[in-house]
Amino acid sequence: MASLRARLAWARPDPASRIEAPDASLGLCELATASGLGPSASTLAGRSVLVRTARQIGAAQALLELDGVARRLVLCPPDLAAAHLPYVVGAAEVEAIVTDVADPALQALGVPVLRLEAPRAPVPAAAAESEWLLFTSGTTGVPKLVAHSLAALTGATAPPAPAGERPVWATFYDIRRYGGLQILLRALTGGCALVLADPDEPLPDHLSRLARSGVTHMSGTPSHWRRLLMGGQPGAFRPGYVRLSGEIADQPVLDGLRSLFPHARIVHAYASTEAGVVFEVDDGREGFPADFLGRPGPVEMKLADGSLRVRSPRTSTRYVGPDAGPLFDAEGFVDTGDIVEVREGRCRFAGRRNGVINVGGLKVHPEEVEAVINRHPAVRLSMVRARANPITGAVVTADVALVDPAAAASAEGISDLRASILAMCRSALPPHKAPATIRFVPELRITAGGKLDRSNA
Repeated sequence: MASLRARLAWARPDPASRIEAPDASLGLCELATASGLGPSASTLAGRSVLVRTARQIGAAQALLELDGVARRLVLCPPDLAAAHLPYVVGAAEVEAIVTDVADPALQALGVPVLRLEAPRAPVPAAAAESEWLLFTSGTTGVPKLVAHSLAALTGATAPPAPAGERPVWATFYDIRRYGGLQILLRALTGGCALVLADPDEPLPDHLSRLARSGVTHMSGTPSHWRRLLMGGQPGAFRPGYVRLSGEIADQPVLDGLRSLFPHARIVHAYASTEAGVVFEVDDGREGFPADFLGRPGPVEMKLADGSLRVRSPRTSTRYVGPDAGPLFDAEGFVDTGDIVEVREGRCRFAGRRNGVINVGGLKVHPEEVEAVINRHPAVRLSMVRARANPITGAVVTADVALVDPAAAASAEGISDLRASILAMCRSALPPHKAPATIRFVPELRITAGGKLDRSNA
C-alpha cells in the first residue's frame, strides 16, 4: 500500500490547490515534496508516534509526513484531556510525539517531542505501512482506541478526477476525528483543495470564507447542518454536494437542505470509527432501503438483536489497550450498537442501544423522540434524557433550544410552545415515549465531533 504522501503525489494536484485554515494555508504540491520535521523525521522511522497538534492544519501536515515512515500513528483528537495522555502513551506504546506548539504536558511524558515547522526539508523515504490509531467518538473517561490501515481508511474514496473537474472540499468536522479524517483523505488522495473549519469562527464568517474559496463539496453532521439551516441564509455559499454523517439524518434536516440547496446532490452516509464507511443514500429519505441488508458485496450488513452488524474491508482491525475487548463476532461482523427498525421496505435508525431509557419496562430511544420534537417549526434542536421516577423507574424529559428564544420570553409564550410541542409528540408517539416535561434552554452543546453532547444526559 502506497503512503499517503505518495498517493497525493500520484494525484498530481494543481499548483494552486491548498489546505486552508483561517490563519494559515499549505500548498498540496509543497506537502508532497517537503518536510517540516527536517533531519529529525528519519529518527521516527519504525516508531509509534503520537500526533497532538493545536491546529488541524498541523495534524494534516504531520499525517502526510509520517505515514509510511512511522510504524504507528496515534491521531489525538482536540478534546482529549491532558490527564489521559499517560494512558494513551502506554496503551499505544508511544515512542515519540509530534506537535506544532510548545506544550509542557507533552514534555512531562518522558518521550521525545518533535516540533513541526514550515515544510522545507527533503522528504524522508517511506519504507513501511503505518498502522493508524484513532479514538472512538463519544468517549468519556478512559479513551478507547481502534486500529486502522490506510487502505481501510481510504476504502470509500474515489480515484482522482481530471484536473479541471476536481471538487473543492470543506468540512464542519475536525479532521482529527474519523468523520473529518475521511474528508481530509478524500481531498489528499484526489489532489483536491480543502478548507478547514475553526470552532471559534462565527458561522456567517465561515460561510463567507467557504464561498470565497469556491467550495463545491461540504460535509458535516446533521447537528452542524441544522445550525446552518437555523442560522439564516448561507449568502454566496452554494455547494453542489452536501454530505451528512455521524448522527441520524432525520427527514426535517434533509428536507431543509433540499429547500436551501435545490441544485445540490444531498447524501447521508453511515460510518463509524470501528465499522468504517458503510453506505451512502441520496434519495432524500431518512434511513436506507431494506434491501441493503444481506446484499452481497465487499460491505455486508445484517441485523442481529435489532442492531446493525457490518463486515467490510473498511472496518478497523482491533481495539487497542490493556483492557481491549474483541471487535468482531465469530463471523467477522462488527456490532455497531445502532438499533435499526424495518418498516415498509425502509430501515430507520431508532437510536443507540446503550442510550435506551427504560420507562416501566418499555424502551424509549432518545433519538426517536428528538426527531419528532425537531419537526416543530419553532424548534432548532432538542435533547431527550431520562429523569428518575418512583413509579416507572424513569420518565422522558426534553431540553429544547428554539429558533427564536424570544418566543418563550413570556410565561404565556412558554406555556403555548410547551403545549404545542407536547401535542405534536402525543400525536406521533406512544404515551410512554412522549416527554413528561419540556425545558427551554438557550443552547445545546455540540461536541468537538459535531454530535449532540449527551455526556450529562
